[in-house]
Amino acid sequence: MATFPQRKILVVDDEPFVCDAVKMMLTFDGHIVETANNGKQALQMFEAGKFDLVITDFAMPSMKGDELAAAIKARSPKQPVVMITAYAEMLQAGGNPLTGVDFIISKPFLLENLREAIAKVTKTEPTVGIGESGPGETS
Repeated sequence: MATFPQRKILVVDDEPFVCDAVKMMLTFDGHIVETANNGKQALQMFEAGKFDLVITDFAMPSMKGDELAAAIKARSPKQPVVMITAYAEMLQAGGNPLTGVDFIISKPFLLENLREAIAKVTKTEPTVGIGESGPGETS
């Protein structure tokens, strides 16, 4: 089984069940996950702690995900930010790049989509355990 480097991840969504589902998926891969239910709470948590990655919803009341991403990048320009949204195609086709967003995942999504996003924005690949084959290899 491939293993992934442990990351400390902040998940932000105004729907608590979405936060819980994403947290469960990421915890399954061994990550440490904290959740916030709005942009203001997320910024407070971000300023108080160190996160390897922030994953945020787009459509949230009072502070949308792109506004949160921009605020995070203003504080920490190299901070990876992933956005999960049902509006991915519309946002990407709009020709208006989302400032501060490094990767967009379209809803609905799978654990594999989260793994791909984490690998791309943190520039890491899973490691293969002893006795296992990696991509393109045979045992």
